[in-house]
Amino acid sequence: MKANFPALALALLLAGCATAPKPLPVPLPPPVAKPAPPLPRPAPPPPAPADWRDAPRTLGDWRWSREGTLSVARYGNSASGVAFSLTCDTVHRGITLRRTGSGDGMEMLTVTTPELRRLLNATAEAGPPAALEVRLAPNDALLDAMAFSRGCFMVEAPGTAPLYLPSWAEVSRVIEDCR
Repeated sequence: MKANFPALALALLLAGCATAPKPLPVPLPPPVAKPAPPLPRPAPPPPAPADWRDAPRTLGDWRWSREGTLSVARYGNSASGVAFSLTCDTVHRGITLRRTGSGDGMEMLTVTTPELRRLLNATAEAGPPAALEVRLAPNDALLDAMAFSRGCFMVEAPGTAPLYLPSWAEVSRVIEDCR
């Protein structure tokens, strides 16, 4: 029996070194699609100033030109085009205010200066671009209020953002050309 002892010892030694069989890997569940993170909310618009005179000036510049018998001041910029214009017909002595925007038939155009606020019946013009137009006599007090408005005046039309326009020399030039 002694001869089998080394074989038995060797078998026990080898059995002690043997490891248990590794379990088969468990397949992972398919990845779950995570919802996309919410997009950041756009910044709220700046609060409207308590006084319209504190609002930032509408982007753009005045440009004056003589076009035949017309003296024209246009306000706007190259990206958005002309937003507002004053035109003097030097032959018929009348000034037309033109606010770009659409309307259907008769609309109200409101012009506000530090001294005066006037609601005007405007006529919708198909364009292009579509606009609201008002014709004024060259001696209308509103024109003087626009020209001497201590810096700016505001033009409002239904369905459009208000325009905060500087009263630069081009405004006075058109008015004076009609007087």
